[in-house]
Amino acid sequence: MTTVTKPPETTDLYPTRGTAEVTTPRQDPVVWAKPGAPGPVQPSELRDFDRDGFLAVDQLITPQEVDRYRAELDRLVADPAVRADERAIIEPKSKDVRSVFEVHRISDVFAELVRDPRVVEHARQILGSDVYVHQSRINVKPGFGASGFYWHSDFETWHAEDGLPRMRAVSVSIALTENHDTNGGLMIMPGSHRTFLGCAGVTPKDNYKRSLQMQDAGTPSDAALTEMAGQHGIKLFTGKPGSATWFDCNCMHGSGDNITPFPRSNVFIVFNSVENTAVEPFAAPARRPEFIGARDFTPVS
Repeated sequence: MTTVTKPPETTDLYPTRGTAEVTTPRQDPVVWAKPGAPGPVQPSELRDFDRDGFLAVDQLITPQEVDRYRAELDRLVADPAVRADERAIIEPKSKDVRSVFEVHRISDVFAELVRDPRVVEHARQILGSDVYVHQSRINVKPGFGASGFYWHSDFETWHAEDGLPRMRAVSVSIALTENHDTNGGLMIMPGSHRTFLGCAGVTPKDNYKRSLQMQDAGTPSDAALTEMAGQHGIKLFTGKPGSATWFDCNCMHGSGDNITPFPRSNVFIVFNSVENTAVEPFAAPARRPEFIGARDFTPVS
C-alpha cells in the first residue's frame, strides 16, 4: 500500500469550504488521452464527453451478467455481517441498507467487474494513464420512499475531504435494474464540469458519517444551482439493466427520491489516475476512511 502526504508547496487549484461560494474555471483537461490513442471510446464519443461531461452506453454488460451482479448485490445487502460493517450505509428513515462501499474488496464478483476490460479500458482511455479505484459501492434504491442524493460535484468532496489534487477521475454507474424516468434516476447538468463551484462552510469532524446519508457540507446554494441549471439544463438518464453512464468527476449531478414501486439499483465505480494520487485533504480536518477514499494506489491490473 502506498500513502502520500501533502507537501507544504502543494497548490490548491480549487478552493472550497470557505466563507462564501466561489467559482473557479476548470484548470485541467476533461479528456486526457492523446489524439489517436487506442481504446473502446470512439473519437466522436470523446468529443461529446469533453463537451458534456458524460457518456451513456446502452449496454456495457449483458443480461446474464446483470443477473449475476444483481444476485451478488442482493446477497451483500441481506448479509447481517455486511449490514453491521461500517462500509454499509443505512437509510435514516426505513433503516434499509442504502449503499455498501468498497465492494471490489469484499466481493470477488465485483472485483471481476472492476478489472473487466469493458470497464477499466474506458477509464484508462479517458484519463490517459493507468488507473486505480478511488471508490466503489453498490447503491440500493428500493421503491416506496428510498431517498435521493442531493445536487453536488463529487470532485468538490474528493478534493476537500480526500485530497485529490486535480480533476483526473471518472465515474461509471452501471444499472442493475431498469432506470425509468420516475424511479430516482441520475441527473446531470451537461457542461457543468467546466466550472468548479467551491462551496461555503467548514467541514465538520467525521462529516462522512452524516454526508453518506444526507449531504450537508459541500452542497451548493439554491441560487448557484438555479444559475447553473439555467445555463446548462438538466439531463435525466434512463436505460435498461446493463446500461451505463460514464461521467466526469466535476459534473454537477444528483438524483431524486424513489417513490415508485420500481427499485433502482446500480454499481458505482470511481477510477482515478495513478498520476493524481490523493494527498492530505484540502478542506477537512482529517482524511475520510479508506473504504470511502482509497489510499492504495495500486493500478487495476
